[in-house]
Amino acid sequence: MVRPKRMNSITVFDYSPKWAEEFQQLSGVISGALKGLLARIEHVGSTAVPGLPAKPIIDIDIIVPAISLSTVIERLTTIGYDHRGDLGIEGREAFFAPETSTIAHNLYACPRNSLALRNHLLLRDWLRSHPEDCRRYGELKRRLAKLYRNDIDSYVARKTDFITGILESAGIDTSEITIIRQANKAEQA
Repeated sequence: MVRPKRMNSITVFDYSPKWAEEFQQLSGVISGALKGLLARIEHVGSTAVPGLPAKPIIDIDIIVPAISLSTVIERLTTIGYDHRGDLGIEGREAFFAPETSTIAHNLYACPRNSLALRNHLLLRDWLRSHPEDCRRYGELKRRLAKLYRNDIDSYVARKTDFITGILESAGIDTSEITIIRQANKAEQA
């Protein structure tokens, strides 16, 4: 099975309402596969924040009871998702999108109380309700995309302080911030 290579070129686009529509379309397909399970599907990441510039890749978290995680993995596999494991981030199972998907997206399954999930939801909700931070984050992303157009590791690393500052303001404690910083480094490896 051929899978996409790690993104090397970074382009940040103005916010598009199309991203919410794409999330709804993907959510419908995923919901159908997970019918009967107690799962919630959330649009997270920059494309989930109206007005925030972003790479046009939809990030999706499926929130599941820990006891049904293996069933979620199994069902997603039946509709073409390829389970990638936790990629070094505890509390988050990652998936390659089906080869037939026409919408660029990242899919994660997270147990309800995982730090990875709280990180995603707190950041999204903070940026939605704090327009000045949203503006500043958008400016940072544009600046970094120009500086590190072909260096995704540096792009991610240079956003970490801003993101963890917001998460601290949103109530994540210092020990969890340390875990998030380490996770960002792990994703770059």
